[in-house]
Amino acid sequence: MSRVVRRPRSAVRRPVTISVVAVLVLAVGYLVAAAVVPFAPASASTTTYAAPTSSVPDLRFPGYGATAVEATDFPESLRTSGDAKPRSIASISKVVTALVVLDEKPLQRGQAGPTITFTPAMEGLYAKYLALDGEVAPMPAGLKLSEYQTLQVMLMKSANNYAGSLAIWAFGSLDAYEHAAASWLHEHGLDHTSIREPTGLDPANRSTATDLVTLGQLALANPVVKEVVGTKTATVPGAGAIENSNKLLGLDGVEGIKTGTLDQAGACLLFAATYERGGKRVTVVGAMLGGVDHDSLDQDVQRLLRSVADNFQVVTLAHAGQTFGTFSTPWQEEADAVASSAAEVLVWGRTTVSARTHLDRVTLGTKGERVGKVRFTISDHDPVTVPLVLARPIEDPGIWWRWTNPFQGA
Repeated sequence: MSRVVRRPRSAVRRPVTISVVAVLVLAVGYLVAAAVVPFAPASASTTTYAAPTSSVPDLRFPGYGATAVEATDFPESLRTSGDAKPRSIASISKVVTALVVLDEKPLQRGQAGPTITFTPAMEGLYAKYLALDGEVAPMPAGLKLSEYQTLQVMLMKSANNYAGSLAIWAFGSLDAYEHAAASWLHEHGLDHTSIREPTGLDPANRSTATDLVTLGQLALANPVVKEVVGTKTATVPGAGAIENSNKLLGLDGVEGIKTGTLDQAGACLLFAATYERGGKRVTVVGAMLGGVDHDSLDQDVQRLLRSVADNFQVVTLAHAGQTFGTFSTPWQEEADAVASSAAEVLVWGRTTVSARTHLDRVTLGTKGERVGKVRFTISDHDPVTVPLVLARPIEDPGIWWRWTNPFQGA
């Protein structure tokens, strides 16, 4: 007779309980893991940049001689017309004289400088240069003037005897001045310029229009020369009231620099004008050689200057808020990377612009957070970099998305 053995109820329930607990543990583990697993960075894509365009300059050059013009700090703006050979430059030579003397006898703006006592030999230059039909100013022996006053008479009135006297005072003789001038020209890269004497009455004082543009920029970089050539009138003891020979001074922004007239050179002008463009001051320097007379040459200079000034343009590189890229998240949200501020640049004539965008690795972020940059390359200008920021936040999608999309963001 067999006997039935019955197990306790607790023994039957134990495996079931263990299975349930195991499932719960796995479920909790999944929920925890899904909730804390880190997201991979959002995918990033850049937009195509449409570069701004600029026009080709159309300048009003004269039909004679040689001309060069350039906007300072805009090297691509150098334009020339006529021949490129060295020409006689007449009294533009006195700009070289001023700079060479000031290199030897420095003078700060606002200072009168040392006193020059004019000797009988210097007085004799009056008759010498007058016989050559050159511009002169009274200079009695024993007259005492400051270096600054002597520069005024030389540059403003274009008095040749003052140019010769200034060179003798600074270097001891005209021959010594010639050697000093040659060294100074070489030092400043004016290799197509020759200066034989300080006045410009010698037609062997020669230069090219492009060299003269560089000379004009050097003149404006010297505060003393810039001040003197920009002065219309002055009264100097001994010389009396003097008036600047540059009749364009003060017209159309003209602030100098030096006239020149000689039979072998014609009418010449080394000129500079300053304008306000795009919130900036821009200076145009030019040289025009070989004119018939100064009245017609002055008109040609004015036409040329206006055409140069009209070719300045403000090019917008980026608008504030302009999109340069987009971040896309696994939970189907998008946030643009936009320019944090507007960027623009003042250009002259035809200019090429390109952009290179860099986007950072971004997972989550707040609105306005920096997420990259865009670097603009502009022909003949320094590069411009603009930060990129999020146009809207990239927020955590929440635990429900994590649970229902297991590990999709990893």
